[in-house]
Amino acid sequence: MTELTKAEEKIMKILWRIERGFIKDILEQYPDPKPPYNSVSTIVRVLVQKEIVSYTAYGKTYQYYPLITKEEYRRGQLSRLVSDYYNNSLKQVVNFFSESKKLDEKELDEVMRMLKDLKSKNND
Repeated sequence: MTELTKAEEKIMKILWRIERGFIKDILEQYPDPKPPYNSVSTIVRVLVQKEIVSYTAYGKTYQYYPLITKEEYRRGQLSRLVSDYYNNSLKQVVNFFSESKKLDEKELDEVMRMLKDLKSKNND
């Protein structure tokens, strides 16, 4: 899956939220200061070229919509991250979080429960 730039990702987050929209609709979702209309339009055209966004034409106006879901993108990015930085090792990912102490006890309990569920599914 294609990796998105930060600007592309920002537009995708808006499109995932609004599901369909014209450039003006996308711009309305930006916080101030809003980027120029032409900048947003250019980025959306790049997303169309990357086949991540498509559109419906209404005369000379285009309504854009995502071709991939947020979950599909998230899954692809997480897979890439685990592959590129953790040698496809869940153990290394868990070790990273345990060493950084970013997980509280409740989260650790939930992770342990999830791992036990996964283990029992693999044994079935």
